[in-house]
Amino acid sequence: MLPEFKITQLRHFVWVAELKGFHVAAEKAHRTQPAISLSIRDLENKLGEALFEKRNSRSAKTELTPFGKQFLPRAKELIAHHDRIAEDMALLVEHKTGHLRLASVPSIASRFLPELLMNFIGDSELYVSVFDDNSGAVLKMVENQQVDFGIASLFDEHDQSEKHFTPVWEDKLGVVCPHDHPLARHSEVHWQALQRYRLISNGTSRLLEGSEAESLLAHSQYYISNMISLVAMLEAGFGVTTLPWYAFPQGNTRLTFIPLHTPMITRRIGIIRLNNKSLPPPAQALVDFILASRQD
Repeated sequence: MLPEFKITQLRHFVWVAELKGFHVAAEKAHRTQPAISLSIRDLENKLGEALFEKRNSRSAKTELTPFGKQFLPRAKELIAHHDRIAEDMALLVEHKTGHLRLASVPSIASRFLPELLMNFIGDSELYVSVFDDNSGAVLKMVENQQVDFGIASLFDEHDQSEKHFTPVWEDKLGVVCPHDHPLARHSEVHWQALQRYRLISNGTSRLLEGSEAESLLAHSQYYISNMISLVAMLEAGFGVTTLPWYAFPQGNTRLTFIPLHTPMITRRIGIIRLNNKSLPPPAQALVDFILASRQD
């Protein structure tokens, strides 16, 4: 039967060997000398061999036996391996190392994630992978466990049998059009005013479902999922679209956002994770950080 080593006993052995004495090793370990002697004796019993030569006088330095000399580098190796694993796990718990994977809708990925991740990661060695896509795609990545958690809208918040949704951000739906478009003269827009214009639907158009403006979706001939392409089409005057406020491209001087007052639709965005599944420590730490940041 193989001996089972205790890291503490190995440390005691190495300190006695390197410091050439039980008394100084006891001081380093903050233990009594009899406690260190007992620890070494138990280790020798497990190994079946003596580690130190018997001393002829109390003043003689402690010397290793030939077996002890063979065991010393191996004991150091075991301690180093143990300490590396312990340090790695401690860093993982403190989200300073590991690999964090998350998916987010583009509006949050571009507006809020950069600053959040900068403040969260700091100078750690944490690897981070961010995937940005529409809410449907984010949900799929969470369901398939391709990411630790997602940031998106849960359109059917009653269907949470497999997923847990924690709302974090909230914005209103509006109409986006070129700054010289007739709609741009209004401070608010009624959904019926959109019927006379070419409507381009997008990944957030599902927010109109179940509202009095739902009929707009049936008359929309065009669908563009990519935000860069959608913005380009809008700037070219191809049509108008509906977007939540956070999805409106910041700093764009060629487009205008007009709030939709009828119906008034609010989008809730939050953290989506699988029920009954614990997050890895870095992911849980980031979730806690996001929630704390929104409360400040």
